[in-house]
Amino acid sequence: MNLTAYLKKRKILVNSALKKCLPGAREFPGQIHQAMRYSVLGEGKRIRPILALAACEAAGGKARQALPAACALELIHAYSLVHDDLPAMDDDDFRRGKPSCHKRFGEAIGILAGDALLTHSFLLLSQGPLAPSARVQIIREVSQAIGTQGMIGGQVADVISENGARAAQIEKIHAMKTGALIAASVRVGALCAGASAKRFKALSGYGSRVGLVFQLVDDLLDSDGAVKLYGRQAVRRKAERLTAEAIRSLRPLGAGGGPLSEIARFILTRSS
Repeated sequence: MNLTAYLKKRKILVNSALKKCLPGAREFPGQIHQAMRYSVLGEGKRIRPILALAACEAAGGKARQALPAACALELIHAYSLVHDDLPAMDDDDFRRGKPSCHKRFGEAIGILAGDALLTHSFLLLSQGPLAPSARVQIIREVSQAIGTQGMIGGQVADVISENGARAAQIEKIHAMKTGALIAASVRVGALCAGASAKRFKALSGYGSRVGLVFQLVDDLLDSDGAVKLYGRQAVRRKAERLTAEAIRSLRPLGAGGGPLSEIARFILTRSS
């Protein structure tokens, strides 16, 4: 398959849905809605929603079944970036080549925009062409992935270990801070399709591994985290091993796992 064309087509689908699902910039109170749209609708690879769509199809569903949930996942990711950029966190003035949300709209609106994106994501998760039982499963899955046992917990561990994390801490932070939401994106896509137990297990194994690979590649790009502990070669070898394991996890899906295999290779080799 042509992965570049695939990702471009999926990104167009996701971006179109994101524009529709967010409150209009002129809706009262306009400033918060402008900040939400500013933070979501800029540049971005849309890896998490694309993983959800691909997993839904791999599990036998249609991509549009997972589109509301996929948009919710991107809003959650955007909220985490808005809050990460705040002065009390990473204190970054720029995000993807433009002023961070709090630099553009002020710190108070930056905090509230992140809150609003997270809240709006659960509205989207409650909607869509799914049975109520499936929506409950999806909301539970996402809540666990982004709470204190997932993304927020990983962020806390990262903040309190800034003066030097041990190897076990680094791996835990990776699994929680970045890996949990990526793994959840894959599982959510599977749930949207009503995946069988066999397919759900295969996709879960894939998601947990590519989530770790994503963070390891971030560390390689930043020369930080695991790279400082293990060195570049060791981190690269681990990322390659996990990628191979992720792709093997997809064997029960047959040809349906093809796009996910290519996405795993893309995550391993990405340059930004």
